[in-house]
Amino acid sequence: MTLRINDTAPNFSAKTTHGPIDFHTWIGNQWAVLFSHPKDFTPVCTTELGYMAKIEPEFTKRNTKLIGLSIDPVESHAKWEKDIEETQGSPVKYPMIGDTDLAVAKLYNMLPAEEPGTSDGRTAALNATVRSVFIIGPDKKIKLMLTYPMTTGRNFDEILRVLDSMQMTAQYKVATPVNWKKGDDVIISGSVSDEDAKKMFPDGWRSPKPYLRITKQPG
Repeated sequence: MTLRINDTAPNFSAKTTHGPIDFHTWIGNQWAVLFSHPKDFTPVCTTELGYMAKIEPEFTKRNTKLIGLSIDPVESHAKWEKDIEETQGSPVKYPMIGDTDLAVAKLYNMLPAEEPGTSDGRTAALNATVRSVFIIGPDKKIKLMLTYPMTTGRNFDEILRVLDSMQMTAQYKVATPVNWKKGDDVIISGSVSDEDAKKMFPDGWRSPKPYLRITKQPG
């Protein structure tokens, strides 16, 4: 199954470290970040899960839930969480999915649909493509997809930055320029006429080119 931005995030039921969930029900009316890992007790993922545990309050401020996934049983996740807290300094409070039958990985196109077997006997190398991040909106649509190689730790500060951009641009008719950070100037959407822009952005804008209208961040 090929997934694209603005597709409905596939729903699923799964076991997690917080008990069984129905994914769409679990999301509710919030945003969600689903981030996956090829196997428990892998070094790069240990640092990632620990950092996400540390900055989880920042996602909570943004009405966003975190959920991890690894192709190992939840019982293994519980043991791994102890290592994560010990080495990274933060307890993992968000749930982690045990995807032992590879069902969620296949559903989200992180492994081929025809991939055989279960988590038993699989190595991290076999699951190398299960290194993705999905941001899903309250409408259950996929807003972002990223996949990283196993040797490169993910930048979750960047995920926060993108989340800020997407939440603002969902509310206002603007886009964010390169390297934008919260509080920086934004770009008025091309779909907004100059006449309407005067009403929406009474402080005005600067326009080095007719198609590039830069204004202060709304809100």
